[in-house]
Amino acid sequence: MKSARKPELLAPAGSSESLLAAVRCGADAVYLGGSSLNARRGADNFGPAELAQAVSFCRARNVRVFLALNTLVFDQERQELARAVEQACAAGVDAVIVQDLAVAAAVGRQAPELELHASTQMSVHNADGARALEQLGFRRVVLAREMTGDEIRRVIDSTSLEVECFVHGAHCMSVSGQCALSAMIGGRSGNRGLCAQPCRLPFLAGRQTHALSLRDLSLVARIPELRGMGVAALKIEGRMKRPEYVAAATTACRSALDGEPVDFAALEAVFSRGGFTDGYFAGKRDAGMFGVRGREDIAATAVVLKKLRALYKEEPRVIPISFSLRVREGAPVSLEARDGDGNAATARGELPSSAQTAPLTAEKAVSLLKKSGGTIFTICSIESDIDERLIVPSAQINALRRQVLEELTALREAPRPRAFRPEPLEEIAPHRPVDRPALRARLHRLEQLTGKVAALADELTLPLEELARMPDQALEPLADRLLVELPRVLFTGEAAVEAKLREAVGRGVTRVLAGNLGMVELAKRCGVQVCGDWGLNVTNTAALREYAAMGLGELTLSFELELRRIAALGGGLRRGMLAYGHLPLMALRNCPVRSATGCKSCGHGFPVLTDRLNNRFFVDCRCKVAELYNCVPLFLADRLEELAGVDFLTLYFTKESPEQCAELLAQYKSGGEPRGKMTRGLYYRKVR
Repeated sequence: MKSARKPELLAPAGSSESLLAAVRCGADAVYLGGSSLNARRGADNFGPAELAQAVSFCRARNVRVFLALNTLVFDQERQELARAVEQACAAGVDAVIVQDLAVAAAVGRQAPELELHASTQMSVHNADGARALEQLGFRRVVLAREMTGDEIRRVIDSTSLEVECFVHGAHCMSVSGQCALSAMIGGRSGNRGLCAQPCRLPFLAGRQTHALSLRDLSLVARIPELRGMGVAALKIEGRMKRPEYVAAATTACRSALDGEPVDFAALEAVFSRGGFTDGYFAGKRDAGMFGVRGREDIAATAVVLKKLRALYKEEPRVIPISFSLRVREGAPVSLEARDGDGNAATARGELPSSAQTAPLTAEKAVSLLKKSGGTIFTICSIESDIDERLIVPSAQINALRRQVLEELTALREAPRPRAFRPEPLEEIAPHRPVDRPALRARLHRLEQLTGKVAALADELTLPLEELARMPDQALEPLADRLLVELPRVLFTGEAAVEAKLREAVGRGVTRVLAGNLGMVELAKRCGVQVCGDWGLNVTNTAALREYAAMGLGELTLSFELELRRIAALGGGLRRGMLAYGHLPLMALRNCPVRSATGCKSCGHGFPVLTDRLNNRFFVDCRCKVAELYNCVPLFLADRLEELAGVDFLTLYFTKESPEQCAELLAQYKSGGEPRGKMTRGLYYRKVR
């Protein structure tokens, strides 16, 4: 059990004014983005000069600064990444928040003094995921927002990492890092920092008109509980929100941390979607978690903005200092100011005069020096060494006071750059794929595995739960070309999954598909060959190498990569791509169909959500985490000659019948024309 010390309060800074609001309202740390490579590219963000100014401003006030470099990167952005890391070091930020293992590796090599924090985009939601991060050199993990209190506690008790949790702000419908809805619909990738929030648009499930829109999270009332669990940092979401929102949320969290009354009315008025929810934390995942921002919410915001601006209008005096005044006959008057961080400033004035009347006394000196309004300093002690019968004009003491406070502020703001180790850009040697990619059938249900499907596919994938239903006599002849798919998201039940995997290994299974760091760790513990699935979000050569160094034997690339980028990837690790299927667009812990109409409405089929254009997206909820699938399938059988740079093609079957699976495999063997509606996915589109 970690100690229940007071957690760090971490606030968002999407602009200079939001930074001011966060710091003046009590944040211990802020997180912000540079001009690129961060998961909120639509925020104002901070260029190199603005970043340096922001760090200096925060350092003077004992506030730490974390730079978000939490997007997936492409090979063509390596130079941009190096510049961003160098700028972070030059500014002296305290930590970087990352999603991509390529970024983590670059920071580790080039900026070893910076702390590495794992973004919630890494989808870490269990102890195995945290342990994997430990081995990769991370200092802190930002856990998934969908976790219950008990699940958070188990991670805290199982890792040496600092654990950071979101306590207020927007809820993504999907587990962060596992959403492709924005990219698929509009080419704006959430994993690249440009989510268009299509989930806030109408999606119909039963009578629920906005079946993918959750209310904002708020755990402000539960902050004492989180502190008792040993949470190291409490994070407020909102880099795209206005400064008044940052002020309200930071003030509320600060009050809760300090045991003071919280203004929940102002917090809800500044921004909500029909109220807040703690449903995930409480384990109460139901229709009450859903909500949209209505007219009443917008009207309430307009009323409180002026009041909230007042929260950060003035500079709070947060830095305690001591003064030492020396007034001795025959020596210039001197005033020294010291803070508690080792900084000291001294100012000298003129020689004091002999006093005929009203000499300077210690009491008068204190009355002049105790004024520090408009600065960041609060005077905690004043010492004086004053000879008798000397006079010093009040104006001189006031001037000395102003001078030492200015100098002390400048000392506190002075740049403290971190070490940066530049390295040349390595030439990317092209990957040499096999002449003809292997054809892999990813099956959703055991019933899809017919003799014809087995004969047409070079490799087969079955979910672990489905493999358990497979008789030994059917498994034995297929074991050498069968991969077992582990759950992409697993909040609880790791022991049960591990037991089933060990049983599968005992039956002859040698390869496992893992789409999450936690499942990679679990599979390695079971002694099987780990193959990375598309959920790991690999988009560059360096990430391929990092996973190879972790012992993975192959990787399925992110389907947000364009074909031209796939073909240009280097490295020798075997790799593949999804070439057919209704692509999985969201991983949902609160199934929208179950919340709207109940599980009985699903039957044994795939219930649907209908968007405003009457597109029908289907849902599957077999493993306690639902999947939202695209309304039309990806189809590339007529463009096989264009699929360069990969060693295998995965046909991602979900609701297809066994006969359809076999027919599609045959088409991908020799080429075939599409029938009905289909998509080329993102392979021919520019993903931003």
